[in-house]
Amino acid sequence: MSNKMSDKAIKFTYLSQEELVEAGAFNMKMAIKALQQGLLKFKENRIIFPDKIVQIFNEETQERINCLPATLLDEKICGVKWVSCFPPNPVRFGTQNLSAIIILSNIINGYPICVMDGTLCSNMRVAAMGAAAADKLARKDVESIGFIGAGEQAKMHLIGMKSVRPCLKICKVASKYHAEEDNFISSLQKILPDMKFVACDTVMEKAIYDSDIIVTATSAQAPLLKADWIKNGAFYSHIGGWEDEYKVVQMADKIICDDWNTVKHRTQTVSRCYKDGIIKDEDIYGNIVDILDGTKPGRENDNEFIYFDAVGLAYVDVSIAYAMYKHAVNQGFGKELALQEDMIFDKDLEGKIVL
Repeated sequence: MSNKMSDKAIKFTYLSQEELVEAGAFNMKMAIKALQQGLLKFKENRIIFPDKIVQIFNEETQERINCLPATLLDEKICGVKWVSCFPPNPVRFGTQNLSAIIILSNIINGYPICVMDGTLCSNMRVAAMGAAAADKLARKDVESIGFIGAGEQAKMHLIGMKSVRPCLKICKVASKYHAEEDNFISSLQKILPDMKFVACDTVMEKAIYDSDIIVTATSAQAPLLKADWIKNGAFYSHIGGWEDEYKVVQMADKIICDDWNTVKHRTQTVSRCYKDGIIKDEDIYGNIVDILDGTKPGRENDNEFIYFDAVGLAYVDVSIAYAMYKHAVNQGFGKELALQEDMIFDKDLEGKIVL
């Protein structure tokens, strides 16, 4: 048979993380827009969002691989994120703790259209969610941001926050080790040359005191953030699980989630407060989509302390991934690969089948 592919070939585009970056798909404003559209479409029942599948291999360390599907009905795209989270990796191997692959298929004939790196998208989604919330809930005149945690999520979050609040001038960072703070600053100084960076010598209170925006981005399961450190009118983006004392939740004027029905069943601080009877459903102001579509007002005065908690919604990852895929392809990036060149019994199988 000819090596030429038949009209029955199944082809898809492969995009590595390097290709996505070179194509300009590391675009926080594009990610925030895709995220906002995804949230609104889901509320309008234009997205199918099944339960995720979680496989935990070590309960103590929470080493796991998750399978998270979603379908964008308007775009006729079904996607899935296959993501691993192995918290011991940085110490055990000196490598990142998260890696992900995203597959996009059309729902016209069901064939895959793209296999792409999902780590960049996944990290951008976390930051885009925090940034979209900050855009509605942080004061307009913020100047300082304080981080507890200095890893990939913290770095990405600063880029997201800067994209919606370009007036940010000072970034303070506290981590478990001095080297992590130094790495955070050296990674971001060239990207954000107009910002002043302050290493807090592992003292968390220094990072939080007088900060207009607060971000906790750690893998710790302990109340690191203290309520007494938080200034009047601050906005807090909570990324991890249990990173703040209960009093931080109790002092919030507004508690807003990416999706409260999902959050309440997790191990976030607000989830723990709910399970312990400290807060009730009615104490949650709403989901971020309620702010985006105008159902509820966001920040109403400069004195409100607003607490935002997000656990992640896979349909948002798929929404961002599809936007990244379209952008990269439009810029001429991606390798076209064949999953099959012809149907099984249209191939020359003589002598190639093992019975």
